[in-house]
Amino acid sequence: MNRLLLSVVALVALVSCAQGHPDIDFPFGRIVNGEAVEIESHPYQVSIQTTKGSHFCGGSLISSDTVLTAAHCMQSYAASELQVRLGSTSRSSGGEVVTVRAFKYHEGYNSKLMVNDVAIMKLSTPVRQTSKIRAIELADSEAVSGTNAVVSGWGTTCFLFCSSPDNLLEVGVELLHYKDCAQDTYNYGSDSILETMVCATGEKKDACQGDSGGPLVANGKQVGVVSWGNGCAWTGYPGVYADVASLKKWIDETSASL
Repeated sequence: MNRLLLSVVALVALVSCAQGHPDIDFPFGRIVNGEAVEIESHPYQVSIQTTKGSHFCGGSLISSDTVLTAAHCMQSYAASELQVRLGSTSRSSGGEVVTVRAFKYHEGYNSKLMVNDVAIMKLSTPVRQTSKIRAIELADSEAVSGTNAVVSGWGTTCFLFCSSPDNLLEVGVELLHYKDCAQDTYNYGSDSILETMVCATGEKKDACQGDSGGPLVANGKQVGVVSWGNGCAWTGYPGVYADVASLKKWIDETSASL
């Protein structure tokens, strides 16, 4: 399931799972179990919104006029319906709001397999980079399992029945190479975790709904884009991200041509 929408199917599955497995941990806390942070800590973080100001996904500034986000975030919109808020800890006020000129998502995106879950957005006007608005460098080498990373966003603070915070949150996690994530240690299996993905895990720590498209960062570079997961912070189900390094050629070429 992607991190953008909750569905009736998910709710039914959760209730059924809880009845059959009373030992399941239900996550409560922040992003999940993260902490509040100021935008200066993640100046590349942006809120992707409708032009009415409704936040629905995260993204990252990768140049003065280019935002990286998830393909699944872009499925229901035209560019004219979108805006981006940059440089603000709050998703609802402050910073700069810039409209979107165009966007393109990966031609190989598959909503069933969740492969190639990346999209590029072009802003109507370039932004001036400051301490609160700054592009992030993209990783160009594969993730190393066990590397410390951080994911940020304005998503919900638990899987179900939680509102989205107005102020930015972050949570620390550890990277998992896709081959490690696909091992029997975790519950996805090798058919679900594919080469254009990277995972991140933490004890009851994860991204959640509304964080989709946002940045996973390690060693000062963006290594992932929030993509999908089974629940949020459920034991045995790491968060799954689009792998920036394996998709970097497409990102660079699309950013240059769009």
